Order: sequence, then C-alpha cells, then structure tokens
Amino acid sequence: MPQFRPLMAAATLIVLGAGPLMAQPAQTDAPPPPAQMGHHAMKHAAPFARLTVTGAGQATTQPDMATITLGVSTRAATAAEAMAQNAEQQAKVIETLKAEGIEARDIQTSGLNLSPVMDYSDQGQPPKLTGYGAQNSVTVRVRDIAGLGPVLDKLVASGANEISGIAFSREDMAEAEDQARTEAVAEARRRAEVMADAAGMRLGRLLSLSDVQMGGGPRPMMAMRAEAASAADTPIEAGELAVSANVTAVFAMHPADAPEGSEPPAPEGETTDEPVEAPAN
Repeated sequence: MPQFRPLMAAATLIVLGAGPLMAQPAQTDAPPPPAQMGHHAMKHAAPFARLTVTGAGQATTQPDMATITLGVSTRAATAAEAMAQNAEQQAKVIETLKAEGIEARDIQTSGLNLSPVMDYSDQGQPPKLTGYGAQNSVTVRVRDIAGLGPVLDKLVASGANEISGIAFSREDMAEAEDQARTEAVAEARRRAEVMADAAGMRLGRLLSLSDVQMGGGPRPMMAMRAEAASAADTPIEAGELAVSANVTAVFAMHPADAPEGSEPPAPEGETTDEPVEAPAN
C-alpha cells in the first residue's frame, strides 16, 4: 500500500483543481434575442373602399379657318371636249383663289370624274349616249373667315358651279382642350364628394385618373349659314366650336370616423414620405 499513496494524492489534487472550471457557466454561441421593434415598424392601413366616377367638361373657342369643297362641272359632246372645257374653267377658279391670297398649300384637288351622259327618256328603247360630263373639285382652306363670303362670290363668277360643303375649325385647339379637361377633372371630384357624403363616408386621395378619348373632334355650336345673294356678299356665320373632354377617376373612401391621414397603401412602384422606425439596438 505505501507505493500507492503518492498516486492517490496526485489524483486528489487533479480533482480539486478541476472544481472551479466545472463551476463556471457554459458558454453558448446563440445570438442575443432581437430588440423589440418600434411601434411604427408595422402599420396597418385603415379599411377603405374604392369609388369610380366619370367627369365631363366642355370649352368653346372661335374658329379661325374654314374648309370648303368647290368645283366645276362641264358637259360636251365628246369626252375630250368635256375635259378641255372643264380644265379651262377650273384653271380660272384656281387663279381666282390665288389672287385672293389663298396659298398653294391650302388648295388640293379632291375629285376628278369623267362619265358618259345617257338619255333614258324613250320607254322600251335602249338608252342613248348624248355626251360626256366632267367634274373637277378642289378642297380649299380659307384662313380669313371674315373675307370668305366675298371670295365665294368671286369663285362662282370665275366659273365654279359646285360648292359641296363648308366646315369650320381652329388650327390650334390645345388651349380649349386643356380647359375642357380641367373642367372634367373638377366635375369628377365634385361628383365623388357628393357620392361619398351621401354614403356616410369621407373621400380620400385620388388613386388613378385617366383621359377618355372622344371621337369626332370639335363641333360647331351654331349652324353655319351660306346663302346665295345676288347683290350682297354671301353671308357666312362661323359661330363657335365646342370641345369636350371626359375623364375617369378612382378615389379612396374611408369611414366617416376614420382618423385623418389614414390612407390606403400606395400602389406598387409608388413611394411614400411616411418614415418607418428602424429596430432598436
């Protein structure tokens, strides 16, 4: 036994020395729990409904240009004679237009026809060829509406024997169109406010707005009058042009008791100015 005593003493010292190490708390690699986020980090949008309305607007403006279609119709025994007479007569008409200050860019040939003239008066007999008719028409833009009446009289005197129509327009309609759109948007908002109030709701922000394209272009407010007169100039009444615009608007609607500033989330792609708190360290 004496030879084992030194070994037992050494073992006792090793156990006593390891005691403090065993008493230390175990180290872990787990990260500390995340700090609680601020109360603004998660924000729920207040409930809302969508209201779709349309609005219409109209603006008027004065025309500054007239477009007329006029021409010459002739008849002769042969096709060549009909065309020759027509060409001579139409040349005088175009010469008169240019003499009245109509620019070449505002004169455009719009029709040229040559056809046989048949006689169907004999019952039970085949129709008879009696000659040929030629028609040549031009479309003309007249930028001086005040002088249009006297110009028409001179054209008829120079050989024009067909006038098929007159239309009034304005070269630049942008200002009138913008005014009509402004009124359309205002009308859409007014209707939305009335409907929201009638439903016991509060109108929110505008979600979308679109321009509804209308066909037809500007239309005359009053009928144009062009009457033949033997002594006086042909009277022309240009009236006004009306331009219409239509829009479709979508608004948010909130309950009447919803807090102010509670708006629906912005559509995807839009940014908001509302800050979001970062997590506390």
